[in-house]
Amino acid sequence: MSNNSGASLSDQGKASHDVPVANGMTEFIKQGWAPSLLTNIKREAVVPFAHARQAKLSALYPGIRVVIPAGRLKVRSNDTDYRFRAHSAFSWITGILSDDLVPDSVFVLEPDNPNNPDKDGHKAILFVHPRSDRQSDGFFTDRRHGEFWIGRRMTLEETETKYGITTRDIADISHVLADSIETIVLSGADQKIDKQIEKRKKREKKLATTLDEMRLIKDSYEISEMQKAVDATSRGFVDCVRALPAATSVARGERIIESAFFGRARLEGNDLGYDTIAASGSHACILHWIRNDGAVRNGDLILIDAGVEMDSYYTADITRTLPVNGKFTAEQRKLYMLVYEAQRAGFAAIRPGVPFAAIHQAAQEVLAKGLEELGVLPVSAEESLKPDAGFHRRWTVHGTCHMLGLDVHDCAKAREENYREGLIAEGMIFTVEPGLYIHEDDELFPVEYRGIGIRIEDDILVTKNGCQVLSRSLPSHPDEIEVWMSNISRS
Repeated sequence: MSNNSGASLSDQGKASHDVPVANGMTEFIKQGWAPSLLTNIKREAVVPFAHARQAKLSALYPGIRVVIPAGRLKVRSNDTDYRFRAHSAFSWITGILSDDLVPDSVFVLEPDNPNNPDKDGHKAILFVHPRSDRQSDGFFTDRRHGEFWIGRRMTLEETETKYGITTRDIADISHVLADSIETIVLSGADQKIDKQIEKRKKREKKLATTLDEMRLIKDSYEISEMQKAVDATSRGFVDCVRALPAATSVARGERIIESAFFGRARLEGNDLGYDTIAASGSHACILHWIRNDGAVRNGDLILIDAGVEMDSYYTADITRTLPVNGKFTAEQRKLYMLVYEAQRAGFAAIRPGVPFAAIHQAAQEVLAKGLEELGVLPVSAEESLKPDAGFHRRWTVHGTCHMLGLDVHDCAKAREENYREGLIAEGMIFTVEPGLYIHEDDELFPVEYRGIGIRIEDDILVTKNGCQVLSRSLPSHPDEIEVWMSNISRS
């Protein structure tokens, strides 16, 4: 714990309401503790994949130090912090699971030969807060790192054993960064590290783009974790269906659905991948409805957009639009099938080498033609699909796909030519999620359709010849949904 008198109480791991500690208690509390060694520490399955990622990154920066911070705790209210989530790039390059991640950690690729880049190579080093054992004052005085407050953390040696990476005390990082070696840092993740490096010889801030583009193609470990996230999310949707009767009995029933899914996320994973959307009735037309304070009414649809984030941070992102009472009305089914067929068209467009934008275009063609048949377009579907028109998008404003992985909107720093304007490649994972939203005050649509919002979203792995729907076990056709909901209600 820092003794810097200029540091804030929060920086020192203290709070304004902490009671002063007597000298006698300070010495007494260090006595009488049994050993608390961890036994049978096994190397994590991610280690060889993390080593391969580190080697690939090393090859891109010969002779240059690469610095990737985990990030710091963020204040939620006064002296209480949000639950820590490391920067996704740090998690990807180290492979460290959520329970073992320590705030303020820093990953460094230290060049073997900074004065001779032709002899390339790096040593991977993890700088981390060491365990605050019973012999340290921080054990009981440091709210952010002390074991009395947050539980036992691994020692440096235990971390090294579990994750196969040389581990050092974070106190050493300032000495390492004090030289003039050319350094590139993932800026913005840790302001303290940014300040330490800004006076050194530093490259342009392109590391975030490099890392996100490296993450566009998933390795087999990532694919396995994504499937686990999808499967857990599917079980969360079952929980939501089971909660529907309770949700219809209270004024803010959407929160019953939200809570049901959160329970599954915490049971099987680390957390939610993002705030759950539980949008009943016309709330389904609000794309990022997360207030979830509305009533859940018999006869309405409820749009649930949710994902479980695993301990590895990989998250699913699935949406289902379900009839609250288990049966679609004729109007609901008609609009639903239009979205369903649009998604099928999107699936059919997926294969390696095809433009990423082709998926969206395929889904939009189906939606535009359907809206033309419903008589609401002021022009033909063909005219509306022209780049300078887009009338149909009044009812389907969002894109159809986004990358998925450690972040729900993964690889966002990748260049457009490698993502939105790029080509689909084997090993990519992304969503396919067309939607149709008829607001309750939209007088261009017949009254019987107003207030209906529908989105169907599945998670896709690009294969050699097409795609695999990772979320295929969760039904999406209306006939299958009705049977599935009926079976759940009887179980």
